[in-house]
Amino acid sequence: MNIEKYIFNRNKSCLKDFKTDDSNGYDSIDEAKSDLQECKKHISKLQDILFAHKKYSLLVILQGMDASGKDSLIKHVFSGVNPQGLSVKSFSTPSAEEFSHDYMWRIMKALPERGHIGVFNRSHYEEVLIARVHPEFLNKQQLPQLPESENEFDKFWNTRFDDIRNFEKYLKNNGIIVLKFFLHISKEEQKRRFLRRIDKSKKNWKFREDDLSERAYWDKYQEVYEDMMHKTSCDYAPWHIIPADEKKYARPIVAEIIKSKLQSLDINYPKISFKEKRGIIKAKKILLNEDKVPLKQKKNPSLG
Repeated sequence: MNIEKYIFNRNKSCLKDFKTDDSNGYDSIDEAKSDLQECKKHISKLQDILFAHKKYSLLVILQGMDASGKDSLIKHVFSGVNPQGLSVKSFSTPSAEEFSHDYMWRIMKALPERGHIGVFNRSHYEEVLIARVHPEFLNKQQLPQLPESENEFDKFWNTRFDDIRNFEKYLKNNGIIVLKFFLHISKEEQKRRFLRRIDKSKKNWKFREDDLSERAYWDKYQEVYEDMMHKTSCDYAPWHIIPADEKKYARPIVAEIIKSKLQSLDINYPKISFKEKRGIIKAKKILLNEDKVPLKQKKNPSLG
């Protein structure tokens, strides 16, 4: 797979350069499913090494319009990963407590610890997407000063873009590898998925009236998404634009990129010292002979 074709180049790319219905060369959905299963096996093994190595963590950020397939992608791509080393966090409207802190506060709290994979369903990017389409949301953030003119708003958003770039550089410098995915869906496909949510009773719970009101801002969202990518797609944390009109083609693309990134890390199972090796050999001998020589109970020093 040519991963480079999915990377948004901040100096050259436009969102319209990327298809929403690219099959990535797959001849059939069955072929895509087979590739996904193979990638999942590799990701599971690599996550096991990542967990043991304890020097890096991986942060996967998913953004996209409503119904672009973020939830189902998480379910299908990460279903084979050991839950002990995986955390998934969905960021909806901030709570009263979150509004009383800076906008990165809730993000920082949810970062994956070393050895873990963290998945953000939406993220800090909502603060330069939804808040930009609906600047009135800034009124709830208790900021020292709100922008008033168009020029002041431009400076305000550029400052946030600076913050985000610096934040992600900080993460990279501290061993948190950032992978960012935009699930690129067409307006027509979003309409079809909304109608399925309405027509199928089991999917009714996923539909919100707010989804329609946000759809009315489709063109504005495309505009702010593209500007955001121009400002934040960096070599240390590029945006990957994933064609999402067909979910079954999108999933193996994301899985392949995650697998390739994990493979690129210098991670291995920890090496044990000569002394530790001797201890292991001794433990094996004791276990093999415990029927003949009962194990000795160690006195608990804390109860001394």
